[in-house]
Amino acid sequence: MSETVTYREAVVRAMADALAEDDTVFLLGEDVAAAGGVFKLTEGLQERFGARRVLDTPISETAIVGAAVGAATQGLRPVAEIMFADFVAVCFDQVANQLAKYRYMTGGQVTMPVTIRLVNGAGTGFGAQHSQAVENWFLNVSGLKIVAPATPADAYGLLRAAIADPDPVLVFEHKGLFNVRGALDGPAAGELGKAHVVREGSDVTVVATQMMRHRAEQAAQQLAGDGVEVELIDLRSLAPMDVPTVIASVEKTNRLVVVQEAAPSGSWGASLIARVLLDGFELLDAAPALVGCDDVPIPYAGPLEDAHLPSAGRIVDEIRAAMER
Repeated sequence: MSETVTYREAVVRAMADALAEDDTVFLLGEDVAAAGGVFKLTEGLQERFGARRVLDTPISETAIVGAAVGAATQGLRPVAEIMFADFVAVCFDQVANQLAKYRYMTGGQVTMPVTIRLVNGAGTGFGAQHSQAVENWFLNVSGLKIVAPATPADAYGLLRAAIADPDPVLVFEHKGLFNVRGALDGPAAGELGKAHVVREGSDVTVVATQMMRHRAEQAAQQLAGDGVEVELIDLRSLAPMDVPTVIASVEKTNRLVVVQEAAPSGSWGASLIARVLLDGFELLDAAPALVGCDDVPIPYAGPLEDAHLPSAGRIVDEIRAAMER
C-alpha cells in the first residue's frame, strides 16, 4: 500500500527495516544514537534497537570509516554516517585505499558490505565547507558504488539496496531534500546502477540528479507549455552509471542537456557526456550542454548561494539554447 512520507522519514525507515531484518546490520556515526542525528536521520533507532546496534562515535571520520572496515572483515554490515559529506575528505584514505580495495586485494576472500551515508549538497546556507556536492571526488576510485537519491522512494530503495550489497556503497543524501514528500510503495529495495525516466519526451534529453532533478522537472513543465517535450532522466546511480538508458533516450531526441550541482571539471556530468559522445556521437544533432555551478567555493550569503546553483529558469534557458543549435 502506498503512503506519503518525507525524504527524511524514508531514510529512517530504510535503516529501521534493515536493522529489523538482519542482525549483522548496525549503525555508527557522530550523534546518531540518543540524539537521533543532527538532521534527525536516525531518530528513534537506538531506542528501538539498542546501544549495541546504534553507536555514537568520537568526532573522527577516520575512526568511523576505519571501524566500519574492521567490522566488515568480521562479517558485519556497518552503516556509517558522515554528518556532512564535505568531511569525508578527512577519511579519504580509509575510503579510497582501504574500503574500496579490500575485497580486490584479498582475492575476494573478504567482502566489504559497508554503506557510508553522506549528507550532501547546497541551498540551505551552510557555507563553503558544509555545502559541497562531493560525489564527484570518488568517480575515479575503482571498487566503490555511488548513488544519489532524489525522492523519498529512492532514498528508501537505494539505501536498502546499498545495505544489502556485498560491496561498499556511498549514499549521498541531499540536505535540501529532507522535507520533500513523496509516495513510498512498500518495503522494496531499489536497483543500483539503474537510471529512472521521470518523464518521456521527444525533443531533448535532460539528465539530472538530486535537487537538480527537481529543478529540471520544473523546467520541463514550463517548457511543455511552449510545446517543447523534455525527456527527463534521473541518473540516480553514478557508479555504475546507466549510460545505455541515456543513449536510448538520445537516440529518440537527438539532443542532450546534463544538469548537475557541481562545477564542470572532473564531474559525473562531464563523464556522462564523454561516454555519450564515444558511444552515440552519430545520434546527436547538436553539441551536448552541461549546466552546472561556477568553479568557486559555495557562497554563504543567501542571494549568492542562489546565484551559484542552477535555477529552474536557467535550466529552461539552457534547454532552449540547445534546441536552437
